[in-house]
Amino acid sequence: MRHHHMVSSLLALLTVVSLAVAYEVSFSDSDYSRQVCSGMWGGPETFINVTFDAGSSHGQVAMVIYEWKDVKYLGKVTSDTDDSLPKTYVCTTDAVNSGLCSYEDIGKFIFASEDPDDHTPLTQTSFWTASVAFTQAGAAESKSSSFWEDPQGPPTPPPEDHTSPWLPRGTAPVLVHVTPRDDEPLNPSPSGMLTYTSPIQYNVRKTGYYCVAVIPVTVMNPTTTRQTAFHSTYNGVVLFQNTFDGKLPAADYPKVNFYLFMFFAYALFGSAWAYICYKHLTELLPIQYYLSGLIGFLVIEMVANWVYYRYLNAHDKSMASTIFLFVVAILDAGRNALSFFMLLVVSLGLSVVRESLGKTMLKCQILAGAHFIFGVLYAVGIVELELESTSALVLLLFIIPLAFTLSGFLMWILYSLNGTMTQLTIRKQRYKLTMFKRLYYILLATVVIIAIFFVVSSMAFSDRLAEDYAAKSWRMRWWLLDGYLAILYFLSFWLIAYLWRPTEHNRR
Repeated sequence: MRHHHMVSSLLALLTVVSLAVAYEVSFSDSDYSRQVCSGMWGGPETFINVTFDAGSSHGQVAMVIYEWKDVKYLGKVTSDTDDSLPKTYVCTTDAVNSGLCSYEDIGKFIFASEDPDDHTPLTQTSFWTASVAFTQAGAAESKSSSFWEDPQGPPTPPPEDHTSPWLPRGTAPVLVHVTPRDDEPLNPSPSGMLTYTSPIQYNVRKTGYYCVAVIPVTVMNPTTTRQTAFHSTYNGVVLFQNTFDGKLPAADYPKVNFYLFMFFAYALFGSAWAYICYKHLTELLPIQYYLSGLIGFLVIEMVANWVYYRYLNAHDKSMASTIFLFVVAILDAGRNALSFFMLLVVSLGLSVVRESLGKTMLKCQILAGAHFIFGVLYAVGIVELELESTSALVLLLFIIPLAFTLSGFLMWILYSLNGTMTQLTIRKQRYKLTMFKRLYYILLATVVIIAIFFVVSSMAFSDRLAEDYAAKSWRMRWWLLDGYLAILYFLSFWLIAYLWRPTEHNRR
């Protein structure tokens, strides 16, 4: 018996530890939205846990957990003649009298299909719904010193300790889920009212966008002789346990592996660049020293991004994470500003066509400074703002200034390149002219790709207020916001670095 007690306690401890490193969202009856949703990467050990605070949760709630593709089955049209009436989602006595649900389903979410030819049963969908009742805290405390009295008498335990289904007093219960057969539902809904005593677990085996909805139900107060209605209250946490261990939502976790990959890629190409520089150390030009410093800066930036998302995956958001965010944002904005500044002064022909840029250099520095500031604001904004709830004006305040400085850089660079190539043509310096022509083609292709990306991303984000936007875009949102531009920069940078690589003909 003692051995059984130790094993059960250890399993309970491991369960708590595993739940502590997952994405969590708090909810309460005072929230504007009654639904919590998140993408999930499905696997054999992934699940959703819904935990209510027993001390502050009273009354009764209607609860449903489902995958977004089955949202069409949620609720029933209230009236076929009046389209202004919203759908009825919870089965109440009025809904029963209107023929929208049956008496056995009172307190649960209504499962129905708008298509009369669709006869899909509840067990063949992702739906789990129940009427959840909370035990009164006062009643539990008043009986804390006595055993529960079964009306049918106390149960008789089996003679062998190791086969007993009853745990010793004080032992935390451990919920063990047995894998159902193919003909059984993965998450069967309870037939009657579910009295909440422990976290509700919903198994997830398929990747998708899952939602948990909780709606308070008005019930009659059983503790008074007079029938009075009271509004249910609750507080709780929804835990999304994905295939990975950590507190990041599934939509952001790919960034962890992405920035680790980018770090190795920059380190690999940087090592090759360092070898070539060492091989032609006596022939290096100033621009190649600048490029070497920028490569080292890029390696540090990729490490900082990777460490930042690793930190967020292991800790809750705090002042430390906010400071870390600003550091990463400054590095990212500094990388972009330095890169465009170097491209601009090279395109203006510094040290190739002219010895000094004069007042033009100050203008280049001001543009680089503005691009740096707007880059920091953009980097912080895309992490802190929620696209679904943020107004379009606020989003434009973060995007448009950066777009203007970026366009200014690109247009000025292309214009300067044309002027520099014209002077090299007049001077008949064909070798340098070939380098600048290739640079022109690389930048022109980059501008075209960015323009296409801007159109595609604008079309993608224009539908951000739609009800199913998050469900459709959660897998690829990180790619549109971070991955695509990072890959484009990587390719453009190393193509340009290849043109200005150290060779034995550097001084020509």
